[in-house]
Amino acid sequence: MKAAILTQMGRPRPYATSRPLVVEEVKLGPPGPEELLIRIKATGLCHSDLSVINGDRPRPLPMVLGHEAAGEVLECGPGVTDLKPGDQIVLAFVPSCGSCLPCMEGRPALCEPGARANVAGTLLSGARLLRFQGEPINHHMGVSGYAEYAVVSRRSAIKVDGSLPAHEAALFGCAVLTGVGAVVNTAKLAAGTKVAVVGLGGVGLSALLGANAAGAAEIIAVDVSPEKLEVALRLGATKTVQAGPDAIKEVRDLTDGGVDFAFEMASSVPALQLAYDITKRGGTTVTASLPNPEHRFSISPVQLTAEERTLKGCYLGSCVPARDIPRFIALYQRGKLPVDRLLSEIISIDGLNEAFDRLAEGKSIRQVMTFQS
Repeated sequence: MKAAILTQMGRPRPYATSRPLVVEEVKLGPPGPEELLIRIKATGLCHSDLSVINGDRPRPLPMVLGHEAAGEVLECGPGVTDLKPGDQIVLAFVPSCGSCLPCMEGRPALCEPGARANVAGTLLSGARLLRFQGEPINHHMGVSGYAEYAVVSRRSAIKVDGSLPAHEAALFGCAVLTGVGAVVNTAKLAAGTKVAVVGLGGVGLSALLGANAAGAAEIIAVDVSPEKLEVALRLGATKTVQAGPDAIKEVRDLTDGGVDFAFEMASSVPALQLAYDITKRGGTTVTASLPNPEHRFSISPVQLTAEERTLKGCYLGSCVPARDIPRFIALYQRGKLPVDRLLSEIISIDGLNEAFDRLAEGKSIRQVMTFQS
């Protein structure tokens, strides 16, 4: 099958020239117990993939990237009885074992075996089923969606409505799952609250859509890009603020002292600082971004205490994917979450390097790679 392999992190931009992703013919082993062979139909381009390419999120190499994917079940491994060939599925990028303590507490995003497998570049079973020229290739987040086919854990797969176009279904595997989940699960946003979203990529704009659907009274969109601010207004932002030296004062003036909830989705420590500084006394700052692990964020413990602030991390949208992905798709189908408007462009596997240039330059919201409709 065709697959896009990353062999070296940190190659210089433009990627159209340095070509960090190379499309090669690779071999894929058959599914084992509790695994599925799927045909990849669509895979989104996410900042988390870019963070591996640029070296901000070190991962074992070589690796087939891509974690926001939708596909069709072709074959079920031993022990899989609740799915069948032909089912359309969306893949969650944390395969949850179902039996560790976080899973039993209803927090599959924190699954311990799933986290270990993702860091190691294996499937949940510990297997590496990709081969190139006889050598093993690592899996990305249990998915490796920049390929024509994938073998995944049954624990990564959520069955969805087969009538949903695959290029739309894929968005629910990360952008929507994380952004909307941050609003409804992590923040548990109540109607009538004041909200800011800092960073207007696919995840940030999904959070904006989620805040709108949840009944936020005010939604302040913050980004460095005027074009993305215009998109945010079309998607339901009540006001926009361009990120810069005056942004904190501007947001505080617009909201009488700050927002109830600020969502930071820019994968940047300065963006997180801005989000924290525009949150009012007693408010909550939620971050779902993944900057370089060496970067640090400083806050005043006195302010945290005296102003009763809350700073919360959000991974996988604090979601239970089997519960939340079908819920979010149902809201989309009812017109409550117009996530199709996040789609910037559909590309082929051969255009990935150029597409990651556009993502790195902030010129796209969500690009999706497809093999078929």
